[in-house]
Amino acid sequence: MACDLCSVYSATQARGEVGEGLYAGLAEQFSHFATVQVDGRKVSNEAGQYLDSSISQLFAGYNLNNRFGVQFNLPVIYRSFKRPEGFEINRGTESGIGDVSLIGNFLAYRTLTENFTFSWSVLGGIKFPTGSTDRIKEEFNELEVPGAPESGIHGHDLTLGTGSFDGIVGTGIFTRWRRLFLTANAQYAIRSKGDFDYQFANDLTWSGGPGVYLALGHKYTLALQAVVSGEYKGTDTFQGASADDTGVTAVYLGPYLNFTWSGKLSAEVGADLPVSIDNTALQTVPDYRIRAAVNWRF
Repeated sequence: MACDLCSVYSATQARGEVGEGLYAGLAEQFSHFATVQVDGRKVSNEAGQYLDSSISQLFAGYNLNNRFGVQFNLPVIYRSFKRPEGFEINRGTESGIGDVSLIGNFLAYRTLTENFTFSWSVLGGIKFPTGSTDRIKEEFNELEVPGAPESGIHGHDLTLGTGSFDGIVGTGIFTRWRRLFLTANAQYAIRSKGDFDYQFANDLTWSGGPGVYLALGHKYTLALQAVVSGEYKGTDTFQGASADDTGVTAVYLGPYLNFTWSGKLSAEVGADLPVSIDNTALQTVPDYRIRAAVNWRF
């Protein structure tokens, strides 16, 4: 959750439609966490704990030519939560700027005909520690009260930033035959140690799936896609010890609708529903995610 890069990279860039010049947009990811699991098994949520997380990514980029471009991402985060603290219930919000990132993208290969398209792109960049890490301080004071419900929402879930400089690498392909198409994308975040001697684990996010163009004109397209997405993240480390309640392997499935117009506007909206979530220790895991994005090329 500290990264959420899956909603950063614009849809048109991922399809290899780089072009030249300036573009900008907004990508939103809303996640609702209200299911409590222990080592991948659902347990009773006695306290009714939940976490609603909204991450709005403002992004702007410039393509130097038809092959290479750079993109800057600014996340604005708002989170509201309810969780047990001993025998009491704690409610609150957390909001602010997250960790900004600067990404370079390169179109490694593209072939384009009237009936067939194939493109392969790669990316790499760095994430900067601009988001507040005050919530990580909670890791110093976490105590279990015998007989009280255990919280699945911790400081590492609420923090706006990681406090670390992190590397980002990724790749993606897009292929089309007539009205059918297929996408596949993956991104890997390489973490370093951050504030309070806390280090988030490296994480892998991926997505892709088949789709069909419902409408395919010279100036516009409308497409429906079945997207399978997922993430893998090991356990974080805090003061040299493993943070047992931070590892996750998840797979989601959901529909996405994408619209483009005149080579300038690209918009998409979709939902992710969990198919499988295998977590470590006790965590509150997502019930669903909703994503939307709009991109304008000047």
